[in-house]
Amino acid sequence: MAKIYEIYGTDAHSMTLSLLRAAHVSKQIPEGASIALKPNLVLSGTPETGATTHPGVLSGCIEYLQEAGFTDISVIESSWIGDRTEKAMKVCGYDKVCAQYGVPFYDLKKDRTRTVATPMRNMEITCRALDADFLIDLPVLKGHCQTAMTCALKNLKGCLPDAEKRRFHADGLMEPIAALGAVLKPSLVIVDSICGDLNFEEGGNPIQTNRMLLGTDPVQIDAYGCRLMGLQIDDVPYIRIAERWGAGSTEIGADDIITLNAPTDGMGYPPASGLVKKLTKSVRADRACSACYAALVRALYLAQKEGISVPNEIFIGQGWRGKTMSGLGIGKCCTGASDCVKGCPPSPDAILDRF
Repeated sequence: MAKIYEIYGTDAHSMTLSLLRAAHVSKQIPEGASIALKPNLVLSGTPETGATTHPGVLSGCIEYLQEAGFTDISVIESSWIGDRTEKAMKVCGYDKVCAQYGVPFYDLKKDRTRTVATPMRNMEITCRALDADFLIDLPVLKGHCQTAMTCALKNLKGCLPDAEKRRFHADGLMEPIAALGAVLKPSLVIVDSICGDLNFEEGGNPIQTNRMLLGTDPVQIDAYGCRLMGLQIDDVPYIRIAERWGAGSTEIGADDIITLNAPTDGMGYPPASGLVKKLTKSVRADRACSACYAALVRALYLAQKEGISVPNEIFIGQGWRGKTMSGLGIGKCCTGASDCVKGCPPSPDAILDRF
């Protein structure tokens, strides 16, 4: 059974180094291997917002690998639909890290793709992700407005072209995420749980939990992430599906968690709030993309804070394309609504202005 290494603190760089050294990761990497680091740069937001991977996680990985003699190292990622990866990497400080260590950054929105058979269907996956000898997944443990939680498995979605990301949402997200995890298995996962937003993927309400994790099984890591966030595994359906399709195991034995220090610098995770479910009770979503849905949820959150009434019926998602609805439509897929906030995605402020 795989092990999970856990460390508490606030210094992402030193914590990453400690995790890698404790797990003797260099011994697991073949000599001369090409190593790709895949962080979470979902949007142009700093790590302190709870949305993106701290640059210290990246610098810690690169420093450790270079000290161990590895030279073929790259950083790969693509932001969500509606944001630019190159902008996100600069906002997050990755440009400085890459320059300091002489490591290239590749925007996967510009990468070639290859068709790969998965347990669900064929998928287009970027070549740099597929061709890496040793893929290191660097997710943030945080909430998500559609999947309840995002961590190791869902972070791999950044290895897809935008067209495939849209198709994931058209297919309901859960099975596609699991199927991707079954064919694009990271060799290592290092989780940034220093200050993830436990409700929103795009951040804005970070919770300081001062913790990082390292493991080799993304399914096990996600199962443990659920435990930390107060969720049941079945609250995040793609985890069980991924296990069934051979992506890993949800089993966590009593001796599988190796803690490197005392949690004196760590904070606990608050109980699951159910906030998103409450906010979206009037939303009729049908295959909505993450960026569009997140913008809507943010607008609903702001409306609640400001005491603004929201429409009784709000429509969002690709499933409403070409249909006529009575209510407020969100995004270009819902132009058939009696009122529509146009955009792909529209901004939270634009949506809020129509409430």
